[in-house]
Amino acid sequence: KQMNRMEIRTDLALEAREDIEAKGERESGVMFSEQMDETTGIRVTTVQIVNEEGAKNIGKPVGTYITLEAESLELPDEDCHRQVSEKLSEYLLGLVRSTTERVEENPPAVLAVGLGNRAVTSDSLGPKVVDELWITRHLENASPKISGIVPGVMAQTGMESAQIAHAIVTETKPQLVIAIDALAARSASRLGTTIQLTDTGIHPGSGVGNHRHSLTKESLGIPVIAIGVPTVVSAAAMIYDTVQSFSMILRESGEVKTADWMDEQSPEERFQLIRELVEPAFGPMMVTPKDIDERISQLSHTIAEGINMALLGQADT
Repeated sequence: KQMNRMEIRTDLALEAREDIEAKGERESGVMFSEQMDETTGIRVTTVQIVNEEGAKNIGKPVGTYITLEAESLELPDEDCHRQVSEKLSEYLLGLVRSTTERVEENPPAVLAVGLGNRAVTSDSLGPKVVDELWITRHLENASPKISGIVPGVMAQTGMESAQIAHAIVTETKPQLVIAIDALAARSASRLGTTIQLTDTGIHPGSGVGNHRHSLTKESLGIPVIAIGVPTVVSAAAMIYDTVQSFSMILRESGEVKTADWMDEQSPEERFQLIRELVEPAFGPMMVTPKDIDERISQLSHTIAEGINMALLGQADT
């Protein structure tokens, strides 16, 4: 990203684009489309970053980013979650075919990588999804061959997740990696209600400022599809958005003087002030929903079901 851009951390390309749109900046090199399924209430947005100019503007690598948003993901409703699984399966299958150039009759061998720390609830999505996948590599006549790994985190293994994945890819020779990880959002309303798919791979830990080795086609030598759900948001981003909304309400109600102090600072200056006030010396504070246990349990099943349906045409019933 550009150094003079306000850094509100998000892993979602959709939010990065919304930030640019809100500022009235140019979106060169970026294509955007949106679909709303009125029957299921699932909104699907696609952000395509087509060149390096677009990558610079959005702050994400060149590629396709598909976002599924459904408020029903907050509910323990099996029918709603099945609808999301089916939609996820549809778009995942499209990415699998476009990235591997393989059709249904010739499916790729897949390595699923569940990133994150099983001992930290908000970071346990990846491991729990892999727990529920249909693993078939050890079965003689299975097609496709699906294997899974939960590499843990460096504090547990002393190794980068990417190093472990690279070694396994070298040894087992899959044609595709599907990496699942928890993400960070800028908006609290998207926590647990949004699923992002991308063909650009993944950067473990980047959502909370922990930049680690990447899992990408460049680093592993085969295509990498990433699936992620935002489970945390920075405290500074939440306060900033609240202050912005409060200021707007004051202006609309005619209390202009009360909001005058906001006009004396740029958005970058406001956000930096909030960060200095709420972030301790050891780094950013991240916030997660109080019912994160239930959400992760439901989401891991929903995502695993979508992957099973896309790769094997079946789901855990």
